[in-house]
Amino acid sequence: MKQKILLIDDDIDLCRLLRNNLEREGYFVRTCHDGVTGLEEAQGTDFELVILDIMLPGKNGYEILEKIRQKSFVPVFMLTAKDSEGDKVSGLRMGADDYLTKPFANSEFLARVSSLLRRYTVFNTAYSSDKQITVGRMSINKSEREVRKEDSLLALTAKEFDLLLFFVENPGRVFTKRQIYHAVWKDEYAFDDNNIMVHIRRLRKKIEDNPENPQYILTVWGVGYKFDGEIE
Repeated sequence: MKQKILLIDDDIDLCRLLRNNLEREGYFVRTCHDGVTGLEEAQGTDFELVILDIMLPGKNGYEILEKIRQKSFVPVFMLTAKDSEGDKVSGLRMGADDYLTKPFANSEFLARVSSLLRRYTVFNTAYSSDKQITVGRMSINKSEREVRKEDSLLALTAKEFDLLLFFVENPGRVFTKRQIYHAVWKDEYAFDDNNIMVHIRRLRKKIEDNPENPQYILTVWGVGYKFDGEIE
């Protein structure tokens, strides 16, 4: 079955070019040229990837991204003519997974699309079952809610386990503290940054060889956190 991509951009010529290139790679692509229609498509159909321009008529890309993130962690790949660091950070803080500034090379565009789709589909399919997840020297048993590092059982609290599993099931994706709180604590974010930071610090002490130089849970300065590591 073809992987489904939603492309939202008001540049009709660029959309046609990108759609043709993506379809040659074997993807199914639906295009929209304004923010209102794009948001309706994003909310009404299950896509594996949303490619989203920032400057759109009707609703801008940030507004669409915010609405998408209220209900879904589908990868969102932002395209824009803006190239300031502030715009990139804003997009990442709101939940974008990647960011590419126009003009760009088609080879880089397709490589990033492939990476995002692989991360979302292959990893999420593997983690949908209760099978054991292996990350380096660490193994995670979802059904037993146990984590072992080599032969040692790690004494994780329930919330630490939930936090680790959330990161492992979304590898490479950058999450803000608000997004982490919504996903793991399943409550409205009360700007309690210290609570999240304390849990991450405790979790690092238990799973990392060197908590001061972590290899799994990485800080993305100015944005939030992401999970890194070879997952089997």
